[in-house]
Amino acid sequence: MTALTSPDGTLIGYERSGSGPALILVDGAMCHRAAGPMRPLAALLSPSFTVYTYDRRGRGESTDTPPYTPGREVEDLRALITEAGGEAYVYAISSGAALALRAAATGPGITRLALYEPPFIESPANATYTARLRALLAAGLTGDAVALFMAHVGMPAQAIDGMRTQPMWAGLEAIAPTLAYDDELLGGGRIPHDLTSAITIPTLVLSGTASPDGLQSAAKSTADAIPTAEHRSLDGQTHDVQPDALAPALTDFFR
Repeated sequence: MTALTSPDGTLIGYERSGSGPALILVDGAMCHRAAGPMRPLAALLSPSFTVYTYDRRGRGESTDTPPYTPGREVEDLRALITEAGGEAYVYAISSGAALALRAAATGPGITRLALYEPPFIESPANATYTARLRALLAAGLTGDAVALFMAHVGMPAQAIDGMRTQPMWAGLEAIAPTLAYDDELLGGGRIPHDLTSAITIPTLVLSGTASPDGLQSAAKSTADAIPTAEHRSLDGQTHDVQPDALAPALTDFFR
């Protein structure tokens, strides 16, 4: 495993491919290098960039060091930027966008930022979800915590029940504690205007035309809240954006 050590001693597993300007890819909830969209995307971007993919703390080959704070995850990302030479472009998806946004607003090193569907959606259901998620994790009911998350993001109950019978479910349970990390980063679904207003680098916020209206609206509102941002829609794409549809937009923006 190739790894770096974050300031609090956490080992962060990562891999590098390609050549060109450094580009770091940041996963959303329940994803890491071996289970998520970033390796296929990295393969498409590596002809133009030196692409870094990594396992966020508590996932994949990365370790974890309690207690969790968003600042510690920012330090992880900053450590990878340092590894990449001190400056990098950053692309992040879903709740990972909240992490990348925080890093871009609170320090140097990120020179261009692209976000796909940051889920800043305010709802009375968010507080209920947060309380229930933390209760399940505290009780060690990791499978129920994963199921709760899936229901919260709109997956039908029948589909969740089917997934619980599959071998891959154990892998999801293993990283279930990180659901609380993403939930904390999202701050109840409110756009963090104190952070967005501080971003001064070129920023692209993307959404898919086939995604739920709430996610499309959240992407546009996030772009509006960042002084240097533009919004772009990808035709026919959902929250599960396809790498071959995403890679050309990112290549065009980061070049």
